[in-house]
Amino acid sequence: MKKNLMKKAVATGLVLTMVMGGASAAFAKGNDHDDRGKGNNNNSYTTSINNGKNNGKGNISGNIQIRINFDDLKGAQWAMRYIASLASKQVFEGYEDGTFKPDKSVSRIEAITAAVRLMGLREQAESATEMATKLNFKDADKIPAWAVGYVAVALENDLFTESDDSVQPNKEADRLWATTLLVKALKLESEAKAKMNTQLTFKDAKQIPAGSVGYVAVAIEKGLVDGFEDNTFKPNQSVTRAQLAALLDRTGNQMPDDQNSTAGTVNAAVYNNVLPVTKAGVTTNYVLHPDAFILRNGVKVAASAIQVGDEVKVRSFNNQVVFVEVTKMADANQSFDVVGTLNSTTVDGQGKITSISITQTINGVSQTTVYNVAANVALTGNLGNFTPTHVVELKGQNQVVTTIDVK
Repeated sequence: MKKNLMKKAVATGLVLTMVMGGASAAFAKGNDHDDRGKGNNNNSYTTSINNGKNNGKGNISGNIQIRINFDDLKGAQWAMRYIASLASKQVFEGYEDGTFKPDKSVSRIEAITAAVRLMGLREQAESATEMATKLNFKDADKIPAWAVGYVAVALENDLFTESDDSVQPNKEADRLWATTLLVKALKLESEAKAKMNTQLTFKDAKQIPAGSVGYVAVAIEKGLVDGFEDNTFKPNQSVTRAQLAALLDRTGNQMPDDQNSTAGTVNAAVYNNVLPVTKAGVTTNYVLHPDAFILRNGVKVAASAIQVGDEVKVRSFNNQVVFVEVTKMADANQSFDVVGTLNSTTVDGQGKITSISITQTINGVSQTTVYNVAANVALTGNLGNFTPTHVVELKGQNQVVTTIDVK
């Protein structure tokens, strides 16, 4: 196997578990394959999309599952964005009861599995070849059958050291161990070795072994981890699921985006669940899944909250966007100037125009967009042609039209 394979395209069924205030956890009962679609939480809603892909176990998996409103995340709102992002990459999945258990400690085998998935190697890890690997670790018999392929792939990609003779799958992952694992997943071991003599300023720096200092230094430099408010690192403290989600997502941001992810600027309001995004001068119309997770200004929002001029990262599956993160919000005074064919208008009881719909052809594709109209809108031009099928130019700010020029 190729050691440097970082972002292999994932062909297995994408299980997307997302929440309004968080998302589901991974690896229920140590086996994440068997808990798909079994969430019985009365406060969750699930829907699915047929993907028709092989799930790595010889079976055809046909669902993307989306869950929202998990009651046990009320104390972990801060982790929402990380969990949702990871869910859209198939890194975290759900427990049978639909909970996340944000404060539960993560075992080493769970962390190893998540790291391998983050590297885009899930399909390889779940292949028959990898799952049949005869591992040489002393405690190989303690590794769950479903995880053998993950350990094999982790070993092939240098996530273990030459001196590791045990996996200790059920041992709780601590901050130092998890940090080291993810620095290795980024293929930054050589940088870590070059920083072994860094003088860490944490109060408890002496608790960090000399051979691990470089890994911590790199992780801090890359923004993967930081210390606590009391200026300690707490290297031996167990990592919770919520904390692991943050670590994994920050690590994933250092890796190349996969083929299902793209970034660009929104150039028109969302209409009929279509999000137009421009990148390098080319506009692509993305169809949003009805339950797509949309994050703007740190909170989950409806598609209608996306603004023209927002810079976004979108992640799609089966030709539908399942995750949108606004990475930079549009200027509060974002202006627009668009030309299109008049579709329709709506008026209030006083006969004033309240909204206008136009159709544009972008890269050969027709896009219909609805804009709100200001109460004091200026109507100019050839007003006799202000009827459907005629060309109009709309100008305004923040998706509100202030001028309608009839051509």
